Amino acid sequence: QVQLAEFGGGLVQSGGSLRLSCVASGSTFSLYKMGWYRQAPGKKRELVADIDSSSITNYLDSVEGRFFISRDNAKNTVDLQMNSLKPEDTAKYFCNARRAVWDDWWGQGTQVTVAS
Repeated sequence: QVQLAEFGGGLVQSGGSLRLSCVASGSTFSLYKMGWYRQAPGKKRELVADIDSSSITNYLDSVEGRFFISRDNAKNTVDLQMNSLKPEDTAKYFCNARRAVWDDWWGQGTQVTVAS
């Protein structure tokens, strides 16, 4: 079992920055693809960015060049640096760890609100 805890959400003005962090339990963190997802009210959850065990990254088109995902396998953490935030980035952000369909874990989420 993997437990995930997210930190770093909050209220920020448009154009500002926030850094989200996710801390994972367990000794096999390096084997997991780690991702950040978000869900706004009335919308489906969407992948914002992910990073695999080889540190290959993937981004949602609308955040490319503004958001940066990174991982530290020694600390069992995955971070999401969010720059040039826009009101449409407002959502609850969730950390995900996935190694297989049957080995897929979620954090409780952290709220990000961008004021215009």
